[in-house]
Amino acid sequence: MISEEITLEGHIIDSLILSKVLDEILAFGGDFRLLDVHIGQDRNDRSSATIEVKAADPSSLADLMAQLGRHGATFYKPEDVRLIEAEQDGVFPEGFYSTTNQQTLVRWRDDWHEVRQQEMDCGIRMVGGDNVFECVPVCHVRRGNRIVVGHRGVKVVPLERSREGGMFGFMSSHVSTEKPKNVLIHDVARRMYAARQSGRPIILVGGPAIIHTGSAPHVVELIEKGYIQVLFAGNALATHDIEHALYGTSLGVHLDRAIPVDAGHEHHLRAINTVRRHGSIRAAVEAGAITSGIMHSCVRHQVAVVLAGSIRDDGPLPEVITDALAAQDRMRAYVQDAGYCLMIATMLHAVATGNLLPARVPVACVDISPAVVTKLADRGSFQTVGIVTDVEPFLRELLAELKAVELSGR
Repeated sequence: MISEEITLEGHIIDSLILSKVLDEILAFGGDFRLLDVHIGQDRNDRSSATIEVKAADPSSLADLMAQLGRHGATFYKPEDVRLIEAEQDGVFPEGFYSTTNQQTLVRWRDDWHEVRQQEMDCGIRMVGGDNVFECVPVCHVRRGNRIVVGHRGVKVVPLERSREGGMFGFMSSHVSTEKPKNVLIHDVARRMYAARQSGRPIILVGGPAIIHTGSAPHVVELIEKGYIQVLFAGNALATHDIEHALYGTSLGVHLDRAIPVDAGHEHHLRAINTVRRHGSIRAAVEAGAITSGIMHSCVRHQVAVVLAGSIRDDGPLPEVITDALAAQDRMRAYVQDAGYCLMIATMLHAVATGNLLPARVPVACVDISPAVVTKLADRGSFQTVGIVTDVEPFLRELLAELKAVELSGR
């Protein structure tokens, strides 16, 4: 077997990082030898470990080292990153480093530099001066860009257990319908309150079930109280919200009586047509055509809205971005500075947003289906806490918890 020495530093014991690394080595068919371990004596002390990692051949060792790097492991003998120029637009060089959503540093000219615009499933390119590195999606690579190749000289800073504790302190637990939801919702409220107090924007990622379940007034109240600064959604949420504002229905069903109306299936299309006649949602609101609802509140309270389209959209509304890559770029403009992200009843938009968010942004994903919140965590957004419940009771209780937090001031 061939070997390589790695180091781990930080709260690697209580955050379970050391055990994860050792498990990973064995799962990949490798072996290890602990060369040196220093364990901190109290909860604030950092620990360190030097480990000899063994594998059957160079290829297996390279694959294993790539996996261990995601847990913060670095080569014992540091080297600068290797850079190779892209040979064509939209294509990484072979062997490019694939990023995670966790804080990442690269070593260049014997110094460590933080990678900007941290995002999973990207590459790393050098930009401008020799000391500036950033994540870059493959579609934005241009011929001649200098791209990081391999894993030497790259260091990931994994999330660690918070010194303060709390539900969001250390990644997420398994999704369960039996979790104490009142405790989880209280922690969501506490995090949202802290984000608002710090001035960092809160992102709501919403699906049309918010409208169908009669929950729009709760979202409007969140906007009015300053708890939502950015909305990511699709054509459906905006359309059915406007349909309800114009006709009192969603999908042709009266929400106050839960009964369908004659020709109600036409209402959403007529709502779209009304907005298109005005030219935009904002113009329809300012003209007095739309006088209530989430979109009305977003316009009135200067909430940034990104509506990403899909192949099944009717219309769509004028603001809907039908180019998926353009929609991603618009969303990227808001995720880096976010203080919190609340995802409600939307699998596709939740996963899309999770792919863009850096791991430092705490996330709560609320859905009646456990599969949705599980999928998000499985795809790498492990800072997500999943809450399996109906939309309307969740939002109603969230508002009550926010009022309690506001009264207590914490």
